[in-house]
Amino acid sequence: MPLIAPWTTAYGSDDSIHSVLVRIDSAGLCGWGESCPLQFPSYSPEWAAGVFMILRDVLAPLVLGKTVSSGQDLQALLSCVKGNPFAKAALDLAWWDHCAQSRSQPLWKLINGRSDTIEVGADFGVMDNLDLLLKGIAAATQQGFKRIKLKFRPGWDVEMVAVVRRSFPDLVFHIDCNGAYSLQDARMFEELDQYGLAMIEQPLAHDDLIDHAQLQRRIKTPICLDESITSPDNARKAIEIGACRWINLKPGRAGGITRVLEIHDLCQSAGVPCWIGSMLESSLGMSFCLALATLPNIKYPSDVFPSRRFYRKDLARPSLELFGPGRMKLSPANGVGTQPDPDELAHLTVESAVFTA
Repeated sequence: MPLIAPWTTAYGSDDSIHSVLVRIDSAGLCGWGESCPLQFPSYSPEWAAGVFMILRDVLAPLVLGKTVSSGQDLQALLSCVKGNPFAKAALDLAWWDHCAQSRSQPLWKLINGRSDTIEVGADFGVMDNLDLLLKGIAAATQQGFKRIKLKFRPGWDVEMVAVVRRSFPDLVFHIDCNGAYSLQDARMFEELDQYGLAMIEQPLAHDDLIDHAQLQRRIKTPICLDESITSPDNARKAIEIGACRWINLKPGRAGGITRVLEIHDLCQSAGVPCWIGSMLESSLGMSFCLALATLPNIKYPSDVFPSRRFYRKDLARPSLELFGPGRMKLSPANGVGTQPDPDELAHLTVESAVFTA
């Protein structure tokens, strides 16, 4: 899916987004899922072509023709495969869409969401200069967004934060490091305490918990873990050792709706607030994030974006739009409420496979 403009972070730059879509047909209903691990294994060890292959060669045959009565049933069928949460998520999301349709409910109601309207934030990647960033932030605040997220990497770091804070003294914002730093940079993070950030997202390595706990003890600003939270077990360990004070939930990274619900409930019991992230999916994948953003322990505006933010034409329909300043409204349709546009899907498909029980 070609982006309007490249999206640049600490791990690199993407000019198009590569997703894997799964369609499950059963009992006269069709459920869709989308997992978006990106083209290269830069955000996580998974990547789109690899996810496609393991779904085709391993995971789809495991579930084909099986009776699956719950998300836990599905995850049990997939449990013989270690890791690969993005691949498992593609199946899990499609199952949840199908399940909600079979029960004649919107997905957000099926998972006990609170409301059909959620708050969303505005995000900015690494930009060509600070003037462009400040103009973008000013526009976002005028549009009513209640918080801003800024990508943060070497060369686009403390000075950038200082300029933003001077320009917007009352702005609620945080930074996302995408695992670009180590404990050797602890003094820099201590320096950031003075700028009143809402949180620092994933400052250290993508698979780390221990060093995050040490860093959290050294700084006042809350740490939010993103890439490190790939399972309920990782979330439990992070909470137990004090590695973070916030957790970002992404269905792809965590293995699907089933696992996100487990992590959400674990965090809620432990008093650790959450918010929802996304991977620049089409409106199909984003709609699952919308549904999750209705959960009761979501305490911060989520990373869910209107289609026009990144795409001239969305792969799926209906496209997503803002519903008032910094807010989005969920579909009243049964299931996730979104599906790929057949023509656009045919145009953008790189490879496909069909299995029949």
